[in-house]
Amino acid sequence: MEIRVLKYFLTVAREQNITRAAETLHMTQPTLSRQLAALEEELGTTLFVRGNRNITLTEAGILLKRRALEILNLEEKTIEELRNHEELVEGSVTIGCGEFGAVESLSRICEAYRAKYPKVQIKLHTATADIIQDMMKQGLVDIGLLMEPVDTSEFEYIRLPEADSWVVTMKPDDPMAQKDAVTRDDLLDKPLILPSRLNIQSELANWFGKDFEKLNVAFVANLATNAAVMAKNGLAYPVTIEGAMKFWREDFLVNRKLYPELVSYSVLAWRRNIPYSTAARKFIEEINAFKA
Repeated sequence: MEIRVLKYFLTVAREQNITRAAETLHMTQPTLSRQLAALEEELGTTLFVRGNRNITLTEAGILLKRRALEILNLEEKTIEELRNHEELVEGSVTIGCGEFGAVESLSRICEAYRAKYPKVQIKLHTATADIIQDMMKQGLVDIGLLMEPVDTSEFEYIRLPEADSWVVTMKPDDPMAQKDAVTRDDLLDKPLILPSRLNIQSELANWFGKDFEKLNVAFVANLATNAAVMAKNGLAYPVTIEGAMKFWREDFLVNRKLYPELVSYSVLAWRRNIPYSTAARKFIEEINAFKA
C-alpha cells in the first residue's frame, strides 16, 4: 500500500466523484479508477459504493480514511523532523546589549538556541541603546537588548519580564549605606554620576523633579562598570540601574534603591523587513517562542 495511492484514495473520498478527483490530481479518470481498483484488490475489500453521480465510502472505506489521514500526518511530521535534523546551521549571531537584569532572559533564550544550533557562535557586544541601534541600522548587530525608553518604530520586538531597579552605588562604609533606600534629598549635596543617554536622563529628571537642575553632576558615563570604579575611589555616586552590579562584591561596593522606587524595562529587538542569515533568523524564531 503506497502513500501515493492513499493520497488518491483520500482525494476521491473528499470529492465523492471520480472525475473531479482526477482533475484535482491532474490525471485521467481511467488511470485513477485503475489505481483504486488495485487498492481494493490489494486490501481484499470494497472501499466505495459507486452511484450514478457520487461515490460514498463503505465501512471499510471509512476505516481506511481514518487510518490514511493518520499515516499521512505521520509522514509529514517525520519528513519535517528529518529535515530539521539534517539542517546544519553555522555562523554567528551578534547581540548588542547593556548590563541589564533582562540579560537573565537573554541567557535562557541563548541556552535554548545553543541546544538546537551548537555550531553557531553568539557574539555579545556591550554598549548603550543609542550605539546598539546605530549598529543595528548598519547591519553590524543582529539583535539588540535595549533599555526603555527607546524608539522601536523600525523594529520588531518583545518586552522582557525583568524590571531593573534604579540604585545609588557607594562604598560599604558610606553613611548612606546604612539606609534601606536613598531619597532625592540624600543626593542633592552629593557628586553624582549620571547615565550619558539623554532619554535616560529625562527619566531621572522626572524622578528628581524641580531639584534636577540643582544636582552636582560630576561625571556622565555610558556604562556602569567604569562609573563603579569612580565610586570605589570615592569620587562620586553613580545613579544607575542595578543590572550586573548585583554581582559585585559587597565588600567593595553596595547598592541602595531609590525611594520612591524607579524601575525600567527592556526590549529585545530586531529590524523588520530585512534579510537575515539563517543563524540570525533561527535566533529570532527562538525569541518569538520565548514570548509565546
